[in-house]
Amino acid sequence: MSSFDATMRMMRRNNPQTQEAGFRLLLARAGDHIDALLGEFATEQDPGLRCRLLELIGAAESPKALPDLLAQLDSPDEALRRWAARGLSGLGTREARTALWRARANSSGHRP
Repeated sequence: MSSFDATMRMMRRNNPQTQEAGFRLLLARAGDHIDALLGEFATEQDPGLRCRLLELIGAAESPKALPDLLAQLDSPDEALRRWAARGLSGLGTREARTALWRARANSSGHRP
């Protein structure tokens, strides 16, 4: 079992301290695991874990994350939209800044 897999198992435990410890371990090396994080996010069903994964994806500050972060700007889940915006802010690319500007211009309280 890889260290990434072991850390993901920690994040799936019922113990909040173990979950947080797993998150912190991944946070320190999010960029090294961006492909695996994107894969986990694509298949994860638990809303809370999806938020934590998107937070890690944003923390990786990888251009590979751009499509997923852009897609989550339109999520019906407010928390995912927030983490996507934070991740895009961290990327600092022209495309990310443009998407953030458009999202802010369009968010006048008309979200479903």
